[in-house]
Amino acid sequence: MMLTKLVRPICVSQKRIHPAGVKYFWGWLNAVFNKVDYERIKSVGADRAASEWLLRCGARVRFQGFEKFQHDYNGLPTGPLGKYKIQAIDATESCIMDKGFEYLDGLEHVEEIKLCKCIYIEDACLERLSKIENLQKSLQRLEIISCGNVTDRGVIALNTLTNLNYLFLSDLPAIKKKETTVEMLQKANSSLTVELDLD
Repeated sequence: MMLTKLVRPICVSQKRIHPAGVKYFWGWLNAVFNKVDYERIKSVGADRAASEWLLRCGARVRFQGFEKFQHDYNGLPTGPLGKYKIQAIDATESCIMDKGFEYLDGLEHVEEIKLCKCIYIEDACLERLSKIENLQKSLQRLEIISCGNVTDRGVIALNTLTNLNYLFLSDLPAIKKKETTVEMLQKANSSLTVELDLD
């Protein structure tokens, strides 16, 4: 009798979970994954902390001197602090969002970023990305594909990435003035090649 009283409260309810509740839960969890841990950055360094954030959110990273992308959080290489520098980020179908972009501030060697099917990437993210001084110096290639919340405003903000030499834009329905947007980018950076696959 006593055991029944103890077990009963932990039984799962038979009620059906409302889809909005599931969506809210995942949104909350993704926000938790993007929360910046300043102590972690301090203790393990910018590249290690950023790679942990990116992999936790479902992205992949490639370190300098490596050919393959790292996707397994538990398989991140270990060694002396500062040994592994992020050179490329593939955020395809990841849950990275604006609030986590502070992890990128300390990265000095990122040359390529791919943002593909990222539901949380929006203009504010691209504006934040374009203000990161280290990326203004190092980033050379950027791909933005199937990110439905990106508009002309966000793409135009990329004009401060002065070393960017290749930009690929595809399946971005919120971009309405593609010719004007590309013209503004190339005016700011004459060596930039922009490849479009936009309707």
